[in-house]
Amino acid sequence: MSEQERPRPPLPPFDATTAAQKVRMAEDGWNTRDPVRVSLAYTPDSTWRNRAEFLTGREAIVQFLTRKWNKELDYRLIKELWAFHGNRIAVRFAYEWHDDSGHWFRSYGNENWEFDEHGFMRRRIASINDHPIQESERKYRWPLGRRPDDHPGLSELGL
Repeated sequence: MSEQERPRPPLPPFDATTAAQKVRMAEDGWNTRDPVRVSLAYTPDSTWRNRAEFLTGREAIVQFLTRKWNKELDYRLIKELWAFHGNRIAVRFAYEWHDDSGHWFRSYGNENWEFDEHGFMRRRIASINDHPIQESERKYRWPLGRRPDDHPGLSELGL
C-alpha cells in the first residue's frame, strides 16, 4: 500500500486529544515547506478555498504551495485547535514570513477542515489576513522546520 493510500491516523471521529494531534501534525507538515509532502495529507480530489482562491486536487495544491513558499520566505507557522466535532476540526493560526524585499508580515487566519474516514483532509476552507510587522516584532525565531516542543503556542504568545 502506498503512502497515498495508507490511512493517516488519527482518524475521525476526533476527541480533544486526537484533534490536537491532527492539528500539530498539520503544523509540522506545513513547516517543512515541502509542497508534495504536504499534499499527501489531502484526498486526491480535496477542495480548498484559500483566501479568494479555489483549488481542487493534489496537483493544484502542490502548485499553490509552490507559489506560496516562493513568495512567503522564511515561513514559520503555529496552529491551534479551536473546536472539533466528528470528522471536522476548526483551527486558528498565525505565521510569519518576509517577501523578497525583506518586508516582514504576520498572517492570521482560521481554517475549517473536513476529513474522510481514512484521515485525509477532503475540504479546507481558510480565511487569512496579512499584517505588516517590523523584523524586531517577530515572535517565531526557531530554526526553519518543525516548531520546537518548548516554543510557546499562539495563546501563550498572546496571539
